[in-house]
Parts: sequence; structure tokens; C-alpha cells
Amino acid sequence: MTSTAVEDVPESAGRARPGSRVLGKMIREPATVAAFIGVAILVLLAVFAPVLAPYDPNFANIASRHQGPSWAHWFGTDDLGRDVLSRVLYGTRTAVWTSTISVALAMAVGVPVGLLVGFFGGWWDRLAMRATDILQSIPSLIFAFAMIAILGRGANQTSLAVAIVFAIILVRVTRALALRERELLYVDAARVAGMSTPHILFREILPNVAGPVIVEAAIMLGSAITIITSLTFLGLGLDAETVDWGGMLDEARRYQSVYPLMALPPGLAIIFAVLVFNFAGDGLRDALAGKQTIAKAARRAGSRPVPVPSTSGRAERPDVNLEVDGLSVAFPAEGRPPVEILSDVSLSLNRGEMVGLVGESGSGKSMTALAIMGLLPAPGQITGGAIRLGEIDLTALSERDLNRLRGAEISMIFQDSIASLSPVHTVGEQLSEPLRLHKGLDRAAAMKKIVALLDRVGVPNAAQRIHDYPHQFSGGMAQRAAIAMALSGGPSVLVADEPTTALDVTIQAQVLDLLFELKEQFAMSVLLITHDLGVVAESCDRVLVMYAGQIVEEGPVDSVLLRPRHPYTHGLLQAMPRSDVRVARLPTVRGSVPPPWDWPAGCRFAPRCPYAAGRCSAGPVPLVDGVRCVRAGELNLTAAA
Repeated sequence: MTSTAVEDVPESAGRARPGSRVLGKMIREPATVAAFIGVAILVLLAVFAPVLAPYDPNFANIASRHQGPSWAHWFGTDDLGRDVLSRVLYGTRTAVWTSTISVALAMAVGVPVGLLVGFFGGWWDRLAMRATDILQSIPSLIFAFAMIAILGRGANQTSLAVAIVFAIILVRVTRALALRERELLYVDAARVAGMSTPHILFREILPNVAGPVIVEAAIMLGSAITIITSLTFLGLGLDAETVDWGGMLDEARRYQSVYPLMALPPGLAIIFAVLVFNFAGDGLRDALAGKQTIAKAARRAGSRPVPVPSTSGRAERPDVNLEVDGLSVAFPAEGRPPVEILSDVSLSLNRGEMVGLVGESGSGKSMTALAIMGLLPAPGQITGGAIRLGEIDLTALSERDLNRLRGAEISMIFQDSIASLSPVHTVGEQLSEPLRLHKGLDRAAAMKKIVALLDRVGVPNAAQRIHDYPHQFSGGMAQRAAIAMALSGGPSVLVADEPTTALDVTIQAQVLDLLFELKEQFAMSVLLITHDLGVVAESCDRVLVMYAGQIVEEGPVDSVLLRPRHPYTHGLLQAMPRSDVRVARLPTVRGSVPPPWDWPAGCRFAPRCPYAAGRCSAGPVPLVDGVRCVRAGELNLTAAA
């Protein structure tokens, strides 16, 4: 694949292993780096405690009891004259060892059980869930008390008791992940290939759920320290001979009035250990999830950050609400350079203008919309170009700044209206949220505005329907509610991603008429993504034709639809049903859109184009005078259109 954006990425980036990518993301976060340094310090202190401790932690010297910090005893001494620093170091060894054993045992039991019950379902699942429901209804400490009463005190017994508590949690977490994964196509493909059930469970599904499980385990390490020290503090955990932070706190409590500083070292050690494990778990979660803002994605995409284009050198265009300039988007690929799915996409929306974006499925229309909104699915990255809302470059904004604009200045209508609404909140609650967030209205004022807006978009009995849940709305009414939600913040730009999908013809017409009226009333710019050229002909001022991640033709609707210059546009028009022409079978555009990793080096439509010539595959084809075709000036496609 040949493209400027991909060439900007170092070759080594394409060969990066998943582990190195995760490590790279973690080391860019100072809090995560600090947390892992803290974990490393704890581990080193635990391992080398016998070397670092200046005294035997159980050596008592009554003559030097309750001494303050000194050169001989940096943290002072306790009620028996034992060196507090030495006991803190050995307590670190106890905390790290017991928490690690607890979590390891929990994972060894909870993860396989969760995979099994989630994958097989049925009565295995019901039985396991009822058992975990019963066990989780008991508070963790109370459950641990009961287990220690049965098993007895000691490091191993306490670790086992805590492991049982955590195993129950991991069963539920892993089961939920397995339920999702078993429905995906890769599991069906493994079955068709004849793979055994153990192979599917542990070689196919387990790697896909490992990230969240590892993160949960990392956070559990901190929780284990809290539970074990709490048990020992209450006299129920480790035996008296084992040095432990909880036991040190219990001893300090008894002498609080005599020597209050005695509780400080073990207390700070517990706080430090719990915090570093929790922050390390959070950082690992973010790295595994590929969490990033658009600005971070742009900075990480190549060997250098994507520059924010300056507005000083371009002509002022006050009539332009949204301008996308040279947008390229890529996804990392294992063992090769990133796969580019959008290449040099440029478009603009003038104030009060509706622009249609058309093309087959897989052309990149929805991905363009998601990139504009800053909602690219991870690990997608903007590798080039700019997205300007007025004079603001959205690619240079943080997630917090984007949140201030989304809903208020730019909004989006998704394809599936029901799925875009939360099933557990009423329609009124959801629609009023943008008003309360962006306009600062209280609940009563926001609800009043929402009732008026729902009336405006044609929802009958709006004052009553705001108390309904999304499942109580029909498809057409849900789409109207979704439109109302998109408009509630008063945006100047609206991205409508196939807003009439799955609606009958009558409702489609009503929704399109509504969008047109609202556009006129509020002077909005609308980017209408659709497959239907008839919708574009009736509703839009200009049209953009997209194929394989590129704009291949653009221009006024009448010009493009009546006098197409690109063979792909011509093919789409030929495939449209026409009332004035009777044919036995509609023409089709032969073939299908190739996947992004298999795009031709030259014109991406060339393998399907009946007019392709040798020079069409010679190299990338630029967009010139509104068309991306080297033969545009030679072909006469008007008569056939």
C-alpha cells in the first residue's frame, strides 16, 4: 500500500510487538511510570529485606523501648525495643508475598472457572452464578473471618482465605468477558476449523480476555494488602511470629498515648503499597485499552507529531463551519506498517449547507464521521491532516476540550437510534443532559426545553413521552428522539450517519424532511452519510463520492449526478432503480470494495473499472478539479448516466 501517511511512520513501528506497544503507552504516562517504580521498590525491599534491615526484626531490647528516630534506629523502636525500620522492611516482604500468593491462587481458580461457565452457559452458568451471588452477599472481611476460623491463623491460611474471596470476583469478571467473546465470529471460525474446546477456550478466547483480567489482578494486589493487614490488625490474620504491617499497627494502637509516632511507619507503608498497585493497575488498563485522545493519537502515529495547520496563511472563509483537510487515519497491524483506512480526505461544510457523503459499505464513510467527532475506535490513529471547526483544529484538542465542543458546537446522529440511547434512563433524562452540561440549565428548565424540542421534531405527547424509556419508542419515534438529542445543545454542525437506516419509506421521508427543515431553521451545516443517491438528489446541495477511503468525486448535486466524471460514480448511478426505465435486471458495479490492506497502489477503483488503462495503476491518483481519475477528461459518461 502506497500512501504519504504510511510512509511517515517509521518501518519499525509497523513491526512493533503488542507488548512493546503497551509498554510504549505506559512509559508516556508519568503517573503510571511512578506507580511501576513504586511497585519495583516494594519488590526489591521484599527480596532484599534481610540484607537491608539493620537488625533482626524480632530482636527485643527493653532498655531502648519507645525511642524516637536516631542514627541507630532511623524509625525508632517499638514497645519491646525492636527496630521499627527492620520490622517495616520485613513487613514489606510479608505483604508482597501474601498478596501475590492470594491473587495467583485466585487467578488459577477463578479464570478457568469463569471461562468454562461463560463459554458453555446453561445449567453450569446458572449454578455458578447462584453460588457466587450467595458468596458475594457476604462482606469480604466477614467471609475471610469465617475461612480463618476454619483454616486457622498463619500466612498460608490467610492467603488462601483472601484468594477464595478474589476467585469469586474473577469468576464473574471472566464469565462476563467469555459471554461476549463466544458470540464473535472468530470463535465460530475456530469451530469450523475443527479446533478442540480446550484450544478454543485457552488459545483463542483467553488471550482476548487477558487484558481486563490482568488489570483486575493488578488492582487486587492492593486490595489483598488492605484485607490481610486489616485481619492481622484485628488479631485474626497472621500469627504473632510473622512480622506484618497490620500487627505493627495493632501494637501501635495500644501505645498511642505513650508513643504516637509508632503508627506512622507501618501506616505510610500500607498507604504507599495500596496506591502504587492501584495506579499501576489503572495505567495498565489504559495502555491495554488503547485509551487516547485524538491529539495523543496524532502525536504517536509517526516519527514526528502531525503539525497543526496554521490559519494565518489561508484565506478567511467565514461561511465555512467545518473543514476537513487531508485527513488520513490508520490502524496498527501486527508485523507490518499501519493499515491506512482513510487517505487524504478533504471536505468542507458551509453554513446552512447539507452535503451528502455516498459510497458502498466499506468505503470509509462512517469512519470519516467518527474521526470528525473524535470517536475513532482504538487503536485507530489520525496520521495526517486537520479537522477545523471554524478556526479550531479539533485534532489539536485534548479529550476535555473536545467534550466541551461535542454536543454544543458539533453533534452526531448514529445509524441505530435505539442502540444510541441508554436503555436504563428515560428519554427525557438523556436528552436533557446536553442542556444541563453545555447550557447550565437546571433539571426543570432543561425538561421544558426538551418537551419543546420533541414537539418540534414531531414526537406526539412529548410532555408524557419524556418519561418513557427508549424501548417504548417505535423506530421512527426513536430516530426523532435521537435527532432531538443531537440538536439539544444547539450545534452549528450536524453529522448524520445514515439516519434513515431500517426505517420504512414513509418514515424515511419524514425524517429527511425534518432534517432539511431544521437545517434551514437553525442555519446548521449537515453532513449526510447515506447509500441512497435518491436521498442525496432530493436533500443535498453538494455531494462527495467516497471509495476505498478516498474522495473520488465531489461537486454540486446536479453536476455530479447528471454529468458524472468518475467511473465509480457512473456505476452507482447505473445501479439505481429508475421509474422511467424498465430493465430485466439492474446493472451492478462488478466486484466489491477491497479491504484496506489490499488496496491497489494506483487508482483504487482500477480493478473494478471497465475504463481502466495501464497508467491508472502507475501511482497514486490525486484529486484534481473535483475528480480522482486520470482519464476524467477522456471519458463521456453523461449519456449512460
